[in-house]
Amino acid sequence: MTYRNLVLAVLLVFWLVGPGYGDSPGTGPKGATMMESTPLRMQPIGLVKQQGDRTYVEIEPQYAAALKGLEGFSHLWVVYWFHENDTPERRATLQVHPRRDPANPLTGVFACRAPERPNLIGLTAVRIVKLTGNVVEVSGLDARDGTPIVDLKPYIPKGDSIPEATTPEWVKRSKQPVD
Repeated sequence: MTYRNLVLAVLLVFWLVGPGYGDSPGTGPKGATMMESTPLRMQPIGLVKQQGDRTYVEIEPQYAAALKGLEGFSHLWVVYWFHENDTPERRATLQVHPRRDPANPLTGVFACRAPERPNLIGLTAVRIVKLTGNVVEVSGLDARDGTPIVDLKPYIPKGDSIPEATTPEWVKRSKQPVD
């Protein structure tokens, strides 16, 4: 999601909930804190399937129509749930050594891609190999067999690529990311 789209989404939420929401920082309707607000609800739309060295995103049949038009794209964002990390301890982890490398500085989970985090959402850009019915064969997905898929979004270079983006030195090192 581009920064512009994120801002528009936030403005839409404020417009929909009307005046009084967030009158003071960290509060929602009628003064409720953000943690007391209605919980979010998500349902998986499919699963990761691995067969040998091939990886597939298998979408539930009732969502197959949502794949229409995807054949025109070469790449895709896969949003998934780190289901194997869903424990209170792992959700409470706020700092890690990125890539599970103690040589990397202790870093907040919002500043790295560690699977331990308060909301266990993973995100990977993948290459679309083949689209057949409700199954998308992909290359480059770092999720495990059986991982629940939360959403798919097409990779759009104009909005998803930020050439002037900067990163800390540990990201630039050649070690392949583990998390």
